[in-house]
Amino acid sequence: MLRKFPAVAIVGPRQCGKTTLARQFPGSYFDLEARGSEVRLDAEWDSLVASRKPVILDEVQNAPKVFSRLRGAIDADRKRCGRFVLLGSVSPALMQNVSESLAGRLGIVRMGPFLLPELGPGRLDDLWLFGGFPDGGVLRADMYPDWQEAYLDTMAMRDLPALGLPARPQQTRRLLHMLAALHAQPLNASQIGSSLALDHKTVLRYCDHLEGAFLIRRLQPFAANIRKRLVRTPRVYWRDSGLLHALMGVGDLEQLYRQPWLGASWEGFLVEQTLSAIAASGKRVQPFFLRTADGYELDLVLDWGIERWAVEMKLTSAPSGETVERLNKAAGMIDASRRVLLCRIDRKIESGPLLVTSPADWLESLLH
Repeated sequence: MLRKFPAVAIVGPRQCGKTTLARQFPGSYFDLEARGSEVRLDAEWDSLVASRKPVILDEVQNAPKVFSRLRGAIDADRKRCGRFVLLGSVSPALMQNVSESLAGRLGIVRMGPFLLPELGPGRLDDLWLFGGFPDGGVLRADMYPDWQEAYLDTMAMRDLPALGLPARPQQTRRLLHMLAALHAQPLNASQIGSSLALDHKTVLRYCDHLEGAFLIRRLQPFAANIRKRLVRTPRVYWRDSGLLHALMGVGDLEQLYRQPWLGASWEGFLVEQTLSAIAASGKRVQPFFLRTADGYELDLVLDWGIERWAVEMKLTSAPSGETVERLNKAAGMIDASRRVLLCRIDRKIESGPLLVTSPADWLESLLH
């Protein structure tokens, strides 16, 4: 992206490693959350713009005035690429300024917590339990779940209000717990609203803020033209499994395996790993889920524009013939050209359009 655009924005959740990555570039770094940084940036602007090294602006959504100056500097030397790196943790606020000021001048990199290929297949259970945030336990187990609790408190008390969420921190934490209980299930905004004394439209607006802060993902239903009645309510997923497990009071892997929602946790973990791997590869896809009224479902439908893939996730090392049969039948309803069953199998099995494979092999294939 730095070779293609004058400026590049790296967006993603707080503490996922954006600053660590950007500070490896040989440039001038400014943390625009820190006192005095914006004043220093203003004072040194002319020399920074003239420099051949990139200018790195962290938490740039906190300094909206800088966007017009960026546009002027870029337009004065439009053919020069790799000049500015912008980091942002609050996606809507950042993207609004980008769309107004830097359209056509900026490339966007969406960065998330660790993917399994970055850690290795032997860390599958650790990544699933702790989540992918570098400081959340996957690199140091004793950080979990204290790190997750502190992270969510900071989001509720500071970051989400800065994003525009009008709820009190206590109400936000209640909402987070309710959404954790609904992980991988349809988002029933009316039910949540009745518990929080809010109407369903307000709940959906609050979810917009949580999605913008990279906490949750709403997966839309696939609108297939088939002769079956379909579930049409979006599903809600926690994007980081460690945050989900901390909210649900899970302390270790043994305790996780005793939970009645174990399969939903595994499904959500692999949905997020899959979509994050696709984003990291630079590919574009439209993700959906499919569920019919009579119980046929696909955890993930990947619409590439020219073809569709049907993906099902099962927490087993020995998938049954019935599981494969149901996957093929559901995939046939949407004319999927590829049918993928992700499970804890130790070898890859391919037969025509069917692929039965492990998460590690699947994610590696998406990245390359």
